[in-house]
Amino acid sequence: MIADKMRPLVENNSAIRAMFEEGKKMAAEYGAENVYDFSLGNPNVPAPESVKQAIIDIMNEEESTMVHGYMSNAGFDDVREGIAASINRRFGTHFHGGNLLMTVGAASGLNVILKTILDPGDEVIVFAPYFMEYGSYVRNYDGVLTVIPPNTENFQPGLLEFERSITKRTKAVIINTPNNPTGVVYSSETLRQIGAILERKENEYGTSILLISDEPYRELAYDGVQVPYVTLFYKNTVVCYSYSKSLSLPGERIGYLVIPDEVEDSKAVIAAAAISNRVLGCVNAPSLMQRVILRCVDEKVNLSAYNKNRELLYSSLKEYGYQCIKPEGAFYLFIKTPEDDKKFCEYCKKHRVLLVQGSAFACPGYARIAYCVSYEQIERSLPAFKRIAQEYGLKAVKEDLR
Repeated sequence: MIADKMRPLVENNSAIRAMFEEGKKMAAEYGAENVYDFSLGNPNVPAPESVKQAIIDIMNEEESTMVHGYMSNAGFDDVREGIAASINRRFGTHFHGGNLLMTVGAASGLNVILKTILDPGDEVIVFAPYFMEYGSYVRNYDGVLTVIPPNTENFQPGLLEFERSITKRTKAVIINTPNNPTGVVYSSETLRQIGAILERKENEYGTSILLISDEPYRELAYDGVQVPYVTLFYKNTVVCYSYSKSLSLPGERIGYLVIPDEVEDSKAVIAAAAISNRVLGCVNAPSLMQRVILRCVDEKVNLSAYNKNRELLYSSLKEYGYQCIKPEGAFYLFIKTPEDDKKFCEYCKKHRVLLVQGSAFACPGYARIAYCVSYEQIERSLPAFKRIAQEYGLKAVKEDLR
């Protein structure tokens, strides 16, 4: 019964989700406290109290038929204006509500914009390591994914290979910063170079190339690291944002698209994106959560909790001999594996440590650790990480892998 396009997706189900489901089985068998599940980027830090209060206030103060009713496919006008004003205050941009489309999280936003722009055979470039669902999203609209190999020196995009890979059929480039799975933040200089390369290629081929910035981790940056706002570096840029991580609301599926006026043919793109939102079946983003976001637009999650986890896990693993770079953002640690990454992750399961192999992000030889868990879980897991390191004969190194 199922479509041919679905068969490989069923056969190669997400390694992240597969490990998460296995973790639930192991927790039932051994007890949750004895299983160290670092597979899924599911925030352990609670949503701000203001989110709960906003829901209560909305139910008491706003008209029920409005809160739970239909609105424009693009979302409530006042919500979009409020978010645009917040972005402008923070980043010196000049957006208005008409530049925003409320979406069912960043994943839906990516699908909306890809459906809006892709014709069959159009190419979309991504930089490895990357969130593997990008490939599925591109193929949803019969696009072709072009993968730039990982730069394992510092995990900034490999720009020489990037420029060589752009063709007349290149329609879009997806970037993700802070990055899943590395935690790396793309520098202003990197973004300037990406913008310059795209401008050169647009002029060379007489085409338009859209830069899509996927930003669910924008608010999660440490040690004073600034995450540059990508629209400031290249005019044909669209931003996909999600509150899943910044407000710990992954199950609520709320986010937005920013389509600036500077984007070529922006009015048509904005109109087509609103229609894409409808015909994909989303119709509109969840109405109650839109109202909540308006009241909590400048709230932030407790970043110190993630930073505490990051510091403990990074310093401990380095002490045990694991090689990795210190993440600047998000809540992932990307470690070099002492053998084939799939075999290593299977070996770790013997110690009830659940990781995701780097191959799932097109970067074999590494493994991702999602440290958006309780501090106590990290503490309990350290003896297991140490035993694994000893069994592999790892030795501490003084410098990060570069």
